[in-house]
Amino acid sequence: MPAKVVDASALAAVIFGEPEGPEVASRLGEDLLLSPQLLRFQVANICWKKLRKHPDRRDSLLAAHELLDRMEIQEIAVPLHSVLLLAEKERLTAYDASYLWLARELGVELVTLDGDLADRFGS
Repeated sequence: MPAKVVDASALAAVIFGEPEGPEVASRLGEDLLLSPQLLRFQVANICWKKLRKHPDRRDSLLAAHELLDRMEIQEIAVPLHSVLLLAEKERLTAYDASYLWLARELGVELVTLDGDLADRFGS
């Protein structure tokens, strides 16, 4: 089965019904989804920011966040030192570098809405 690394920006677009969500969902298809172990924390933080910005949407945001628990995403431990060196080289946060490292290491597509991260994956 084909696999893809998915980052928090892409996954959040799907579960929170953002405009880019349908396109991301189409790109993900039925492929095996992979991520570094920090994905769930990052998506929780995105939800927290949305809760602060839209308190009137609390129930729907929390319900959307719960969708993450039903998604099959294989979380993989990445070597922090290697990620740090990649972050330094590519001028990324360690968070973003963890997705980039994993996609490069496995030789699979990286699905992200982060333009800088996508550019570095393509290079």
